[in-house]
Amino acid sequence: MRLVAGGWGRCGERPFSYDPGVGYQIADSSKLEWEERPPGAEGQKPRLAADVTTTAGLQQSRGRVWRYPVGTRGRRHADKAQEEVFVVISGALTMLLGDPPERVDVGPQSVVAVQPNTPLQVRNEGSEELVLYIYGAPPEQEGADFFDDPGDF
Repeated sequence: MRLVAGGWGRCGERPFSYDPGVGYQIADSSKLEWEERPPGAEGQKPRLAADVTTTAGLQQSRGRVWRYPVGTRGRRHADKAQEEVFVVISGALTMLLGDPPERVDVGPQSVVAVQPNTPLQVRNEGSEELVLYIYGAPPEQEGADFFDDPGDF
């Protein structure tokens, strides 16, 4: 949906108005710069991440788009301050949540919200690349506790 003063919302919703002075930024996926991130476990392929925080000018949260090759994992950790939200764009997300870990599997267009101090691990145990948008709020980083990878689960 494109916002145009005096335009229409989705699916014929009533007209809306907006203040043309409202600021916005666009993080176009075709223009994101991908950075290789170290594997979450020994012997795995690296993951790729694209910074959305800077590109979209986020001020109240932090965000990245992640690409996990088949069979890769992130580091098991618990963020000390941020609520973290995981939005599956494509592929299948497996997460290990809590301690002891509970396995959760979700597909495209699913969202998993994780409260601060909750151990978590992102995994791609599916048959295709996993693409995720992960963001956290507040934007401050107060560190994380890291835990051993529990291996196959």
